[in-house]
Amino acid sequence: MPDKQPLRQRLTTFYADPEYYRLLFTIALPIMLQNLLMSSLNMVSSVMIGQLGEQSVAAVGLAGQIFFLLNLVLFGIMSGSAILTAQLWGKGDVENVRRVLGFAVKFGLAIGLLFWALAIFYSGPVLGLYTNDSEVIRQGGDFLKIFGWSYPLFAVTFAYAMVMRTTGNVRTPLLVSVTALGLNTLLAWLLIFGKFGLPALGIAGAAWAGLIARLLEFLLMLLATYSRPDNPTAARPGHLLDFDTAFVGAILKPVLPVFFNELLWSLGITTYNAIYAHIGTDAIAAINLVSPVDQLAFVAFLGIGNATAILVGNLIGKNELESAQRYAGRSLGLQMAGGALMGMLVYLFGPRFFSLYNVAPVVIENAGRILAILSAAMWMRASNHIIIIGILRAGGDTRFSLILDGFVIWLVGVPLAAAGAFLLHLPVYWVYALALAEEATKFAFGLARYFSGKWINNLTSVVETA
Repeated sequence: MPDKQPLRQRLTTFYADPEYYRLLFTIALPIMLQNLLMSSLNMVSSVMIGQLGEQSVAAVGLAGQIFFLLNLVLFGIMSGSAILTAQLWGKGDVENVRRVLGFAVKFGLAIGLLFWALAIFYSGPVLGLYTNDSEVIRQGGDFLKIFGWSYPLFAVTFAYAMVMRTTGNVRTPLLVSVTALGLNTLLAWLLIFGKFGLPALGIAGAAWAGLIARLLEFLLMLLATYSRPDNPTAARPGHLLDFDTAFVGAILKPVLPVFFNELLWSLGITTYNAIYAHIGTDAIAAINLVSPVDQLAFVAFLGIGNATAILVGNLIGKNELESAQRYAGRSLGLQMAGGALMGMLVYLFGPRFFSLYNVAPVVIENAGRILAILSAAMWMRASNHIIIIGILRAGGDTRFSLILDGFVIWLVGVPLAAAGAFLLHLPVYWVYALALAEEATKFAFGLARYFSGKWINNLTSVVETA
C-alpha cells in the first residue's frame, strides 16, 4: 500500500536520527572550520592584493588558475583514492589503507612536479592563454616562478590529509592547515607592504608568503603523521615505494574516472576564466572579486559533502547499503535547503565586501551583478556538490560522475559561455549566467541517478584480491 502519511510527517521521520547528525557533524565541523579559515584568510590576501590595483588583482587571479588546476587534478586523485580508503577503513583493513595512500602520494607527486615545471619554465605561454595584457602576464609570471616551488609539497600534504580524514581523523589536517594559513596571511601582510623594515615586494611578497607556508604545512603534516606509529596513515617506505602492478590496476579502476572528471571539470572552469579574461581585464577582475565571497559562502557545503562521502563510504564498506542510501538522501536535503538560505545571505550582505578593494567602479558594478546571479543558483550548486562528491563517488559510481561532471561542462556550459562572449558580445555577468546552465543539467540527471540506487558499489573486495 502507498504511504498515506502527510509529507511533513514523512520528512520529520526521515530526518529524526540523532546518530546521523552526531556522525555527520563530528566529521563536517572541523572540515567546515578549516575551509572557513582558508576562505577568510584567502579573502584577506585578496583584499591586500586589491590595494595594488586591478592589474595586480587580475595577475594573481590568473596565476591562481594554475594552482586551481593543480588542486582539482589532485582532488581527483585523492578523492578517488579516498573512495577506497573510506570503504577499507569501514572494514578495518589498515594495511590496504596504507597501500592506497602510497599510491596517492606517488601519483600526486608526479602531477605536482608537472605543474611545477609549467609554472617555472612556461609561465608566460600558460598565462597568455588567458589574457593579452602584457603587464598582467608579467606580474603573474613573477608570482608563479616563486609560488610554483610549493606545488610538489602541496601534493604530498594533500594525499596524507585526504586519507587521514577518511579514517576519522579530521582534527590533524585542520590544525596543520590553520597554522600554515595563519603564517601565510601574516607573511603576506609583511612582505606585500614592507612592514617592520622588510622590503615591499608587492605580489612577489604574496608568492613568498605562500611558498613558506606550504613548506611549513608539509613538515607539520609529516611530523603529525609519523609521531604516532599506530596512525593508520603512517605508511612505511615499503608502502610509499611499492609499485605492485595488480594493486595499482585495481586502484586505477575507480580512481581514473575521478581523475579525468576533475581534469575535464577544472579545464572547463579555467576555460570559463579565459573567456571572462578575453572580455576584458575589468571583467576578470570582477570575477576575482566575487571568488572569495563564493568560497566563503560554500564552506558549509564543502564540509557536509566531504563528511557525507566518508560516512557513506564507511557504511558501504560495512555492507550497510540501506543506511548508506538513507544518509546520502538526508545530506542532499540539508544541502539543498542550506544552499537556498546561503544564497539569500550572500545576496544581502556579499556586496559590502567590494568596497574594500581599490578598483574601478565598473569592476564593482559587474561584481555586484555576478554575485546576484551566483546567489540565485547557490542551492543548485550546493546540491550538485553533494550528489557528485558525497553520493556518486562515495558509492564508487565514478564513471557516471565523470559523464555528469566532466563532460556536461564541455557540452553545455563552455559552449554557451563562449557563444555569449564572442558571438553575442554580452557583458560578463550574462556570460556567467549562461555558464550556470551546466549546473541545471547536472542537477536533473544527478537527482535521477540518486533515486535509481545504481550508484552503490562495494569496492573493497577488488583491492583485497589484488
